[in-house]
Amino acid sequence: MIIGVPKEIKESEYRVAITPAGVTMLVAAGHQVVVEKSAGEGSGFPDEDYLREGASIEDSAAAVWAAADMIMKVKEPLPEEYGYFKQNLLLFTYLHLAASPGLTKELVEKQVTAIAYETIQLDNGSLPLLTPMSEVAGRMSVQVGAQFLEAFNGGRGVLLGGVPGVPPAEVVIIGGGIVGVNAARMALGLGANVVVIEKSADRMRALDDMHRGQLRTLMSSPYHIAEAVSKADLVIGAVLIPGAKAPHLVTEDMVKRMRKGTVIVDVAVDQGGSIATVDRPTTHKNPIYVKHDVIHYAVANIPGAVPRTSTFALTNVTMPYVLELANHGMYEVTMSKPLQRGVNTHAGTVMNEQVAAATNMNYISFSNWADSATGNLPQP
Repeated sequence: MIIGVPKEIKESEYRVAITPAGVTMLVAAGHQVVVEKSAGEGSGFPDEDYLREGASIEDSAAAVWAAADMIMKVKEPLPEEYGYFKQNLLLFTYLHLAASPGLTKELVEKQVTAIAYETIQLDNGSLPLLTPMSEVAGRMSVQVGAQFLEAFNGGRGVLLGGVPGVPPAEVVIIGGGIVGVNAARMALGLGANVVVIEKSADRMRALDDMHRGQLRTLMSSPYHIAEAVSKADLVIGAVLIPGAKAPHLVTEDMVKRMRKGTVIVDVAVDQGGSIATVDRPTTHKNPIYVKHDVIHYAVANIPGAVPRTSTFALTNVTMPYVLELANHGMYEVTMSKPLQRGVNTHAGTVMNEQVAAATNMNYISFSNWADSATGNLPQP
């Protein structure tokens, strides 16, 4: 198989979908890897590193997309890339289609097989390809929140950890998943008072156990959320429903009651955002806007700010799946439940129920398609 790795074009996105070590693995398995010129430079990988491991370098994105049977990316394709789509292309990347009906429509019309990192799910419910970026985003959410709490950035002028005789900041984290856990760890490490709002009683018990009573947990409800955010200095939206749009748990009325200079960091913005006033994504170059006197940080690719760390963390978990797809293609998908859950579009249809519901498109389950197609697929 020919695997193509174009350069990311999302603003301030410096990650790359493969490391030179990943090229070594694919070439050793008999595959070809085509990398766009300077695709890895933002993560500290010059073209020479890829050439040394057996990849070829193309000067343009068009040449990479045209040559490839499978495209590896980090972020979802942007409209400038839609023209490269072709029938039977295998696209493997973060997609977040529930918040992107236009991209979903293009993938369906061009009959692209699009497998989303964020919906590959193990039988225990974990999301192995989303986890490392959620870890990075959770930790960074506190880092950037602390930065924008500083007065010259328009914040309340509050130090997260306080000092002797002065109380620390109040940090409210909505969601106790991977993002929430990592945000809590960072905030506690800086000395903040931390509240995690979560809907699962079992998860709250686990968090309490994990942090030995250092943080407080609250059962998710409109009342608890409204009360907590009204007292907060920093609010972190860390809600995830795999494949689906994030629910708006913090309403606009709640934001209006927050104190001037409070900071919101909505990590769920690429899934539509969990804060009602997060009405648009921002970028690393222009990361914030102010609404109702509250600072909103809504960068959709937070881990892109630390591309070297993020690229290593991401490719550590994606490469086993890349090898399986390169070796066996769609036959491997029919054999692997986690990969089946990752398929968002294939053969001109949407195969993720949450994406179909969010984009008002027809849904066909992968298992129904596979029952009729398996016998026609090439054997590995």
